[in-house]
Amino acid sequence: MTAQHPSLDDPELGRLVRGESTFEDGTVAVHDWYVGSIPDGEAEIELMIDGTDAEAVQSLLPRLRAVVAELDSIRRTASDAVITQFSDVEPEQPEFDEGAQDLQLEAIEAAADGTFVLHFVDTCGEHFPEGYWPAAHLDGDGAVTAVTVES
Repeated sequence: MTAQHPSLDDPELGRLVRGESTFEDGTVAVHDWYVGSIPDGEAEIELMIDGTDAEAVQSLLPRLRAVVAELDSIRRTASDAVITQFSDVEPEQPEFDEGAQDLQLEAIEAAADGTFVLHFVDTCGEHFPEGYWPAAHLDGDGAVTAVTVES
């Protein structure tokens, strides 16, 4: 990264850099967030942290570390909320277990206001149409406040 857009090296979250997109014509767009990733078994979970200022982003990292430390529990709570939200009847334990297996956590988005969004992928294609994915919105304490479908 440059002095204008310094990277952040976190001992638990790894290297975080300003998000960038390069277009076919070579134009580079610098986004208003930092990105990184953490290992998750054989996959990676993308981290997106809202902010353009390294100090402001740095202030969000302790809470993001706490979310990552409790990821198994938070992921399960979030996938259960997704299954509950989009079920026609009250789900039973097998539906929750199947949802936890089928919904893979792809990204964690940390907002400047201290809230988080967990973005999932439907790995089996049976829960959501192609091009759509569920997201669980969490407050600063990790409680699910909303479930949405995004595209």
